[in-house]
Amino acid sequence: MRTLSRQDIHFGNRKASLDIEFPVKHIKALVLTHAHIDHIGRLPWLLAAEFKAPIYCTKATAELVPLMLEDGLKLQLGLNYHQRQQVLNVIKKQLRPHDYQQWLPLGKQCYLRFQPAGHILGSAYVEFKLPNNEIIVFSGDLGPSNTPILPDPKPPKRADYLFIESTYGNKEHEDIATRTERLNAIIDHALQDGGVILIPAFSVGRTQELLFDIEQLIHQRDLSSSLPIILDSPLAKRVTKTYRRFKKLWGKEAKQKLNNHRHPLSFEQCITVENHREHQALVNRLASTDEPAVVVAASGMCEGGRIVNYLKALLPGEKSNQAATRWISIINQ
Repeated sequence: MRTLSRQDIHFGNRKASLDIEFPVKHIKALVLTHAHIDHIGRLPWLLAAEFKAPIYCTKATAELVPLMLEDGLKLQLGLNYHQRQQVLNVIKKQLRPHDYQQWLPLGKQCYLRFQPAGHILGSAYVEFKLPNNEIIVFSGDLGPSNTPILPDPKPPKRADYLFIESTYGNKEHEDIATRTERLNAIIDHALQDGGVILIPAFSVGRTQELLFDIEQLIHQRDLSSSLPIILDSPLAKRVTKTYRRFKKLWGKEAKQKLNNHRHPLSFEQCITVENHREHQALVNRLASTDEPAVVVAASGMCEGGRIVNYLKALLPGEKSNQAATRWISIINQ
């Protein structure tokens, strides 16, 4: 049986042809490991090529897929609301959401099971059980240990064949404690000189981790309510709501905060910007005053989105601070 596991929309800096150039009618299923756009971005083109088989994923991924695709269909393709809903409705009908850690039949010859990958909400590595009882494991994108919201991924008990993602396999990332200390120092600097902290962040995963870290600092230090935390990304706002709906998938530390009546993704000082008019008014206000603030906005690579307006308006000032959450093409000021 033929199964698809991923469709990429970009290969390095070269944009791939979006047309599906291979036959799809014989493919019996599509398996999604998570909802990042580089793993689901060509779903509309796959359906246009008459792919009609089930699309398997976790329940949280099934919630995130329409959010991520609608954003791309609107911004990249310019589809109106009715056109976007037509595409998304077809995709939703083919989605087959499932829980973690449960074997489910994939055709008549094999089974698959999702296991938590710790990358983003709903992410999974996939175990395939063949008729001869051999196990194939496809890792998808794996998250690190000790992330603030999701539990650590646990290795599979067995793998006769392993296909593993290795994008950052030769790199050592900043640990959680160091990242928190750096964020703490930047906030101190902003409070002292009235500066604005600009944090370019991806809408899924990184934004939610940042909110979690910032809430922790506010709780530990009893930071002044005069320091607003501004989430200025419509997509990130919708994704964050999905994170809150799936609290059962959070790790022990995050659940303990809920038990202590804390709200790490919806705390009092966190302000969301509703529309473009409010966004532009906020940019103008921050550019013309010494008001301190922390602004989290897309896109994470600073190639587009609302963060660009903040950068243009605020980076010329001496009191602006930029905290890069991923590699960006603009040097920190």
